[in-house]
Formats: sequence, structure tokens, C-alpha cells
Amino acid sequence: MEERAATPAPRAAAPKPVERPHLGRVVAVSSGKGGVGKSTVAVNLAVALALRGARVGLIDADIYGPNLPRMLGVNTPPPIDPKINKIIPIEAHGVKFISLGLLVERDQPAIWRGPIVMKIIGQFLSDVAWGTLDYLVVDMPPGTGDAQLSLVQSTPVHGAVIVTTPQEVAVGDALRGVKMFERVEVPVLGIVENMSYFECPHCGKPSTLFGSGGGERLARELGLPLLARVPFHPRILAGGDTGEPVVAAEPAAAASKALLGLAEKVTEALRPAAALPG
Repeated sequence: MEERAATPAPRAAAPKPVERPHLGRVVAVSSGKGGVGKSTVAVNLAVALALRGARVGLIDADIYGPNLPRMLGVNTPPPIDPKINKIIPIEAHGVKFISLGLLVERDQPAIWRGPIVMKIIGQFLSDVAWGTLDYLVVDMPPGTGDAQLSLVQSTPVHGAVIVTTPQEVAVGDALRGVKMFERVEVPVLGIVENMSYFECPHCGKPSTLFGSGGGERLARELGLPLLARVPFHPRILAGGDTGEPVVAAEPAAAASKALLGLAEKVTEALRPAAALPG
């Protein structure tokens, strides 16, 4: 008797993102690899948007390395509103934010598989009392894994900002990050080249510590705008440790001007889709 080949089971349809108009425009800040200053860019972008008069939320979706509480100078666990059974986000520098770093002990390792990571990100979107926002900035973990997929499946993402440093190894990983967002139909707003150069505090001359031009070459290759070239600035490092984002602590610095300019370009890129504070 002739055997018939088994019919493959149909693939389950991908979850449809839930519209959440109260969250405003959702912006993912991502990178192909760690160590390029992605969280620094995310924090300063959020604070810069708030300085422009917008209502801004910030999610620390880097579940394995939740550093935003330190970078924003907060270590208080968020309260829960018993009437609505939702977490009240912590506010710092005019930004509402939530992070796993506020909910677990500092030395507790996050040894979790993908489904738990995806559940946490879903809860940050639905179980936090955000109120009405203009922008929700999401600091993604490095790479192209469960957290990125969970975000785009949970809510519409209106744009992604890709952070890289000038070295080719970082640029190659950033390229994969761009392609991942394109594959899931998230518009990539552009590239941020972080640690572009070091400006000598004495003579003002720039020194390229990590190579040069990688972010610009990537943007040109992909037909995307280079949104900012952020110089290496000691105040950024100090602010990250003390909870003082550089755009608030030293707005006249070259790095702050680049990050404030980034906020302006993100606002402009998303303006056609909604009338938001500029």
C-alpha cells in the first residue's frame, strides 16, 4: 500500500499588535551589539523629548542588563495603584519610566528563557499606568532576539533608531538590526553614530578613538539619514553613573547638542503621522 507524505501542520498566525493610542508614538532604540551606548542614547533622547514639552515614557526592555534606574538616578520600587491594579511608573527628569531593575534585587541574575522575557515586555506595556503619552521610548537589548519580536507583536512600533559606533564590527551588527526591523515592517528612522570622536578639552581638536565614518557609511548604504554623531564626552559617562543625563546636566556640551538635535529629528520624522508637541 502506497504511503502518503504527512501534510505539514499550518503555521500559527503571528499575534496582531494591540493598538494603544494612549502610548503615543512608540520608538525603539536598538543596536546590533552591546557596548555602543544604546541605553545612553535612549535615556537622553527621552529626556530631550521631555525638554521639548512632550509627555514621554521610557521602558527598559533590556531585561538582562536593566541599567536605566542608575542612569536616571532612581532606585525606588514603583508603587501599585490598588484601584486599577497597575504599576505607577517612576518619574525622573520629566520622564515616566519602568525597569526590571526597579523590581528585582540588584544582584539577582535574569536567567530567563524567551517566553518570560516576552511576558515581561507585554506587562510593561499593559500593566503600567502610563496615562496619556506623546512618545514611548523603548530601550531594547542588543541583538535581534525575543525582546524585539515581543515588542513588535505587542504594539505598533512607529519607528526604530539604530545606534552604532564607528568601528566596522559594530556597523556590521547594526546592519543586521536594521534588516530585522525592516523585515517586521517597522520604519527605521535612521542611524546614530555614538562615540564618533573625542573633543580635546584643551585645544578643541577631534580625535577618532574608534575609527571614523562607519555610521555615515551605513546610513548611506541603506539610504537612511544619519540622525546624529555623538562625541565621546566624559560628562556622559559621569552622568550615567550619577543619574544626571547629559542633555539636562550640561546642555551646551557638543554631545548634548547632538542628542537634542536627535530629539528634534525624531519629532520631525514622526510628525506627519500625528500632531504632537514639537
